[in-house]
Amino acid sequence: MASLQQLDGSTLLLFLLFVVSCFVFARGRFRPAGRKGDRPQEEPPSPRPLPIIGNLHELVGRHHPHRRLQLLARRHGPLFFLRLGSAAPTFVVSSAAMAEAVLRTQDHVFCSRPQQRTARGTLYDSRDVGFSPYGDRWRQLRRIAVVHLLSAKRVDSFRGLRADELSSFLQRLRSAASSQEEKHGGIDVTELIVSLTYGVISRAAFGDKLGGVEPGAVREIMAELTDLLGTIAVSDVFPRLGWVVDWATGLDARVKRTAAKLDDILERAFEEHERSRGGNAGGGEAEAAAPDLLDDLLSIVRDGDQGVKLDMVDAKGLILDMFIAGTDTTYKTVEWTMAELVKNPREMEKVQAEVRQVVGAGEKQQGSSVVVVQEEDLEKMSLLKAAMKEALRLHPPVPLLIPRETIQDTRLHGYHIPARTRVMVNAWAIGRDGESWGEDAEEFRPERFLVHGPAAMVDYSGKDTRFIPFGAGRRGCPGVAFGTRLAELTLANMMCHFDWALPAGRDLESFEVVESTGLSPGLKHPLTLAVTPV
Repeated sequence: MASLQQLDGSTLLLFLLFVVSCFVFARGRFRPAGRKGDRPQEEPPSPRPLPIIGNLHELVGRHHPHRRLQLLARRHGPLFFLRLGSAAPTFVVSSAAMAEAVLRTQDHVFCSRPQQRTARGTLYDSRDVGFSPYGDRWRQLRRIAVVHLLSAKRVDSFRGLRADELSSFLQRLRSAASSQEEKHGGIDVTELIVSLTYGVISRAAFGDKLGGVEPGAVREIMAELTDLLGTIAVSDVFPRLGWVVDWATGLDARVKRTAAKLDDILERAFEEHERSRGGNAGGGEAEAAAPDLLDDLLSIVRDGDQGVKLDMVDAKGLILDMFIAGTDTTYKTVEWTMAELVKNPREMEKVQAEVRQVVGAGEKQQGSSVVVVQEEDLEKMSLLKAAMKEALRLHPPVPLLIPRETIQDTRLHGYHIPARTRVMVNAWAIGRDGESWGEDAEEFRPERFLVHGPAAMVDYSGKDTRFIPFGAGRRGCPGVAFGTRLAELTLANMMCHFDWALPAGRDLESFEVVESTGLSPGLKHPLTLAVTPV
């Protein structure tokens, strides 16, 4: 959901001017606290820090942070140390073996979260599952998310909703394909995938009760929230001084505006659900409608769950997590997989052949639309699943995962790690590590995930730390089943119903798969393709 992103250039410049003027007061604070005699012997290797800012300069510039950290890992090893301003020390993990130690062997130690300013300001003081510090309240919230909101049974209950939204999606694709000549031979596939994902997630979370707020407005504010969560405030790296810069540069005002808009949307949705509940006490047509996730949360707020009582703020934090984690990561998984398949047409042909063979004569007409691929068909589509895993290996939804924080002192690979140390796991670099994936680690090769491939038994659980697109351990994403089911079903129907190619005048050599910036990088430019209905 969040990762270390590039600091805004103007903000950084203003901040540097500010701290230089305060050099007399801050000169002794750029080194993390520790015992004088033992830190040089016990610290992991580290890039040379600069006065005041430490290693912040390593994370700004042309490269994405995860790419820059991969370059540093090649120079300093799979575990290295960064000084980011005067904040707590930060360790960067860049190999499957180190990730195993952090995410599994010592998961009980590396299980908290550093308290990020933008998350506290927008997610009700981090009263959610993703950014909440470790403790009893977090365990209770996670259990509710896993047992009540995202269980296998609950995911299955939204099957009809997924089918409805996919049917509309396929109709929009066919309509766009018929008019693409007017659009110079291509259509914006990214926009259609985004619309589908938001439709499914918003209906699952809120039903049709968003308090009259337009879906476009919800998308806009969620995009702003995602952008903020990918921003590291100056006060995150200079806790004693940075808050002045956050105020002066307008970050605090931006956080407050976004938080107010989010809260207004949620208040309207909550009120609409409460009105529906009260107006439906005597039965009626609405009573037959399946409850959405907000209905589930409101029931727990009212009745409790195994002695646990949620309040409205807890419910708001949880439902926001469902929305954030479910939308960006899901649509970008579909987008990246489609981009890699278009870039590798032989793999595309194999996946299409498998999907169409599995569907075979089982096509079913549903009114005026056709939803060919059913959810039970997905288990027979090993090539499609392998292609999506391979895309996630190369393009994990959150390349640096969400930073972790130690809750006590420990040792890692012979080094002393103090309590409250930040740990960043570079899932992007781990997925491209030649030691784990071979000489072709940078290439799109779905067969590595097939029955005879080197990663045949690898799944999304994080048990194999070579492949951790959704994290691992107790802080792993609880919504994996919901997101991957929707992504696989979307891809299967796209493969079954349409042929895909680059627009006229473009060739594979000119097709670049370039990342955007942000919390969860997608394609820098929308995926524009020529679509031919089958």
